[in-house]
Amino acid sequence: MNQQASTIYIEESNYFLEIYLDPFNKRIRVDDYRGSTKLLLHKAEELSHQHHAEKLIIKARAEDFLALYECGFQPEAIIDRYFLGSDAHFFSKFYTPERKENNHWVTEDGMIQSIYQLDRTVQKTFPPKEYILKKADKNNAEELSTLYKQVFPIYPTPLHEPDYVKKTMKEGTIYYVFFYQGKIVSAASAEVNEFYKNAELTDCATLSEHRKYGLMKILLQELERELKRKGIYCSYSIARSLSFGMNAVLFQLEYKYRGRLMNNCYIYDKLENMNMWVKNLADC
Repeated sequence: MNQQASTIYIEESNYFLEIYLDPFNKRIRVDDYRGSTKLLLHKAEELSHQHHAEKLIIKARAEDFLALYECGFQPEAIIDRYFLGSDAHFFSKFYTPERKENNHWVTEDGMIQSIYQLDRTVQKTFPPKEYILKKADKNNAEELSTLYKQVFPIYPTPLHEPDYVKKTMKEGTIYYVFFYQGKIVSAASAEVNEFYKNAELTDCATLSEHRKYGLMKILLQELERELKRKGIYCSYSIARSLSFGMNAVLFQLEYKYRGRLMNNCYIYDKLENMNMWVKNLADC
């Protein structure tokens, strides 16, 4: 299977499928569909076997619950109002015993409980004036790639490549960054779905020596403001389940926990579970 991720569209007389082939993470994801649920699920499974995927994910509508259960899928997470105001339900199926095993689940449950005990009325902090907040453009692509290489030895998308960063910008992804002494030390992005009016806050990275000033929280708030200006109110983020700091940041920004994707992608240094956090920007 080619290691380059790609999106394919399948249109038959009874159904339509938009599928994300993700060989690096050994998974396939159904991002959109319509038509015969039974036939399109059969086709998605056929592709999973053909591409030797270990996990198949589908972003499903509520009305397809029972069909997914009948086909052996299990619910993992929800994004409120993802489909132009209707919820998206993430269902998954695993094809190897190893992909379904995880030793961190109970620890991660405990972490979510601890995070929900945190005080959300934390005093606002402002970084020293040497930190400059800016919206990034294609001229920053190389430096952004360098930052992601430094923070993440392994990343589920090719952000280590400047050309890929430029491609995401061209496709509508918004990046905000903090400069310190002329160099990017913290960054985050919003991957915008213009059709369904939602956005994923992602690619959050800060160099360790600059983490004490709460830069990430400020970047995410700036991205939220930009999304609201665009009329996009469904904001979500998928955080490493073992990262207390990132999950705590999302909780303190009023995001709500909506489930966990098991063995979802290769990030940092291994295959990891990812927590889903969701916020309705129309409420703030």
